Amino acid sequence: MEKTVARAGAREWIGLAVLALPTLLLAMDATVLYLAIPQLSADLRPTDSELLWIVDSYGFMVAGFLVTMGTLGDRIGRRKLLLIGATAFAAASTLAAFAPDPLFLIITRGLLGVAGATLAPSTLALISTMFPPGQRAFAIGLWATCFSAGVALGPIVGGVLLEWFWWGSVFLLAVPIMVVLVLTGPFLLPEYRDTQAGKLDLISVFLSLATVLPVIYGIKQHGSFTIIVGLVFGVLFVRRQRKLADPLLDLRMFGNRSFSVALLVLVFTMTAIGGIYLFVSQYLQVVKDFTPLVAGFWLVPSAVVLVISSLITPKLAEKWSPAVIVGVALAAATAGFGVLALADGLAAVVTGFCLVYLGIGPIMTLGTDLVIGTAPTQKAGSAAAMSETAMEFGIAFGVGVLGVVGTAVATNGQPLLDSAPAEFTSGLNVVAILCAVITAVLSVLVFRLLKGR
Repeated sequence: MEKTVARAGAREWIGLAVLALPTLLLAMDATVLYLAIPQLSADLRPTDSELLWIVDSYGFMVAGFLVTMGTLGDRIGRRKLLLIGATAFAAASTLAAFAPDPLFLIITRGLLGVAGATLAPSTLALISTMFPPGQRAFAIGLWATCFSAGVALGPIVGGVLLEWFWWGSVFLLAVPIMVVLVLTGPFLLPEYRDTQAGKLDLISVFLSLATVLPVIYGIKQHGSFTIIVGLVFGVLFVRRQRKLADPLLDLRMFGNRSFSVALLVLVFTMTAIGGIYLFVSQYLQVVKDFTPLVAGFWLVPSAVVLVISSLITPKLAEKWSPAVIVGVALAAATAGFGVLALADGLAAVVTGFCLVYLGIGPIMTLGTDLVIGTAPTQKAGSAAAMSETAMEFGIAFGVGVLGVVGTAVATNGQPLLDSAPAEFTSGLNVVAILCAVITAVLSVLVFRLLKGR
C-alpha cells in the first residue's frame, strides 16, 4: 500500500495526465452521443422511449455500480481496477458502434456503464493518493478542467466524425484512448490497496442494485410499485451497512455536513444539466437545422466558459469560503436558465447556456474536492464513487425525468425529433424553468448550510 506523498513530483503530474484520458473520454462520450441522435434515429428508428433509454442507460448503470466499484478498488487495488475497466470499456464501445437495432444498443450502453463505473472512482481516488491536501484541490481542478475540455472537444470531434462517418464512429473514440491508458498506466500510476479492508459483501452489492435500478425504472415508466420496491431495498441496504464491520458504503461519511451538502448539490445540479443539454443540443439541429459539425461549433463557447471557470476555482477557494463560491455559482447558473426559459432564438440559447456553464465549473471542482477531502485515505475510492454517483445519477435522472417533461410539451404524440420548431422551443423553455427553480433553491440552501465551513 502506497501512502499519499508529501509533495507531488514529476511522476505524479505525468500520472495525472494519464488519468485525464478516461476523464476526457467520459465527457466526450456524453456530448458526441447527443449529436449522433438524429443519425442514429434515422438508422435504427427507435421509439421515443427507446431513444431515452439509449441516452440514459449508460448513466443509470454507472450510478448503480459506482459504489460497488469504488469500494472494490479500495480492496483489490485502484490501478488494477482502472486497467480492467479500461479494457472492458474498449470492448463494449466496439460492440455499441456496430449495434444492429435499438435493443442491442441499449444493452451495450448498459455494459459501457458497468465498465465506466470502474473508471471514475479509480481516477479520483488515485488523485487523492498521489497529491497531498495542499496540491489536491489544484489537481482536482485540473481533473475537472479535463472533463470540461472533453465537453468542448466532444462536439467538434463528434461533428467531424458524423460529417464523414456513420453514427457508430463516435463510440470507437474510446478504443485508442483506452489502449494508451492500459499501456502506460502500469508504469506511471501508483497502486493503492487497503490491506485492512474485509471481503466485498455480495449481499450489499445486490441490495444496492436492487435499490437504484427499480427506482430509476419506476420513474421512467411512471410505475409507483417499482419505486416502492426500490425504496424497500434501500432501507434494507442502509440497515445492513450499519451492522457490518466493513460495509460496502460507510454511512459515517454522511455525518460530515460538507460531504452531504456537496453530494446534494452535485446530484441536483447535474439533474438540471442532463435535462437542459439534451434540449439545447437538439435545438441546434431540430430547430436551426444545423449539421452535427456546425451544432458542435455552437456548443464550444459554453464549453470554453466551463473550462475557464473550472481552472480559476482553486484560486477563488483561497480567498472565499465554499458557501460563497458554490452559492454564487448556483446563482449564475440560475440566471443562465432564466435566459433559456425566455429564449426564442440562437443568440439567447447560446448566451444562456454559457451562463449556465459559468456556474457549473466551480460546482464540479469544489463540490468534488469537498467530497474527497472529507474522507479518510482508505475510503477515498468509496468517497470518489459517491461523488461520481451523484453526478452520473443526476445527469441520467435529468435526461429521464426532465426529458419526459420537455418531450410532453414539445410533442403531440409524434416523435420528438419530428416536432415543429416552435413546439420544440417551448419544450426547451419549460425544462429551463424547472432547472432554474432547482438551482435557485440549491443556492439558498448552500448559503445557509455551508456558512462558516
